[in-house]
Amino acid sequence: MAWLVFKYLVTAGVVVAVSEFAKRSDRIGGLIAALPLVTVLALIWLYVEQQPQEKIANHAWYTFWYVVPTLPMFLVFPWLLPRLGFWLTLGACVLLTVACFAAFAVGVRRFGIELL
Repeated sequence: MAWLVFKYLVTAGVVVAVSEFAKRSDRIGGLIAALPLVTVLALIWLYVEQQPQEKIANHAWYTFWYVVPTLPMFLVFPWLLPRLGFWLTLGACVLLTVACFAAFAVGVRRFGIELL
């Protein structure tokens, strides 16, 4: 139980740190948010918990492919925000990301990459 609490605290601390940096500097906050900190933590947790190397490698592999369809959201969000407000923009970006992910998954399936 203590290990689980530790994992939660460290992981939450990373998210809080990113938001605090973002308050002070848009550029630094964006840079830190763009770093794959959550993925690195997940890889560390998997390794420390003695998961097989294949599972750890698969996590990194699929993370790469799942990131690609999220990228359009980061271009659309700043454009929609002044037009729709925060919550509608966030909702629209979630829907866009789901649509991009579905289309991307169908597209990469032709190359033997199964995401769904």
